[in-house]
Amino acid sequence: MIDTLRHYETPEGIELKLPLAGPAVRASAWLIDLLIRSAVYLIASWIFAWLGKVGTGIILLLVFLLEWFYPVVFEATRGATPGKKVMGLLVCQDNGTPLSWSASLLRNLLRVVDFLPFMYGFGLLSTLLNRDFKRLGDLAAGTVVVYAPEKNNEKPLPQQKALPPPHPLDLSEQQAVTNFAERSSGFSDARAKELATLLTPITQAPDDKATETLYGYAQWLRKGG
Repeated sequence: MIDTLRHYETPEGIELKLPLAGPAVRASAWLIDLLIRSAVYLIASWIFAWLGKVGTGIILLLVFLLEWFYPVVFEATRGATPGKKVMGLLVCQDNGTPLSWSASLLRNLLRVVDFLPFMYGFGLLSTLLNRDFKRLGDLAAGTVVVYAPEKNNEKPLPQQKALPPPHPLDLSEQQAVTNFAERSSGFSDARAKELATLLTPITQAPDDKATETLYGYAQWLRKGG
């Protein structure tokens, strides 16, 4: 049996388990995304057809933007395209950290090479030969496609408006914020304030706002950042 679970230990000693996604489920996600884009093209053709050459130009521009940047934007901001979301997949860096814009751009620009000689020929061959099911874009960008964590196992967070951190948080900081919020129901107000104060380097918020700020960060991270 092929072992599709990879273990990675962060510098902080935290072990991450990355369940790898194989070619079949990734192909299903790609087909869903293709259907979504095709539906957009069909609707756009119907709307802009009456504009003649101008409408054709608009449609061609839309095709260019969607074919090149649809996966880049979704994966960099949400971790997955709609197709991957449906299939329960997530794109991340090799070490399990969230995908960066540069890595997302590189892995998707190389889809052109993966697509050769036709219908993802090189990409499919690469995923079958690589133990981590990486296509050429993943190898170049240092990324991997895994199954997303089950959200049903997530503990509830305090009600607070989602708030993006003022700077990108590394993996250990994300875990510290999320763990604090998940365990907050067991803290007294004084204890929660005391612990939140210890995370001031992350929140950069005054003491009286540190707790609410951390809850807001946790909500933002839970929503996928």
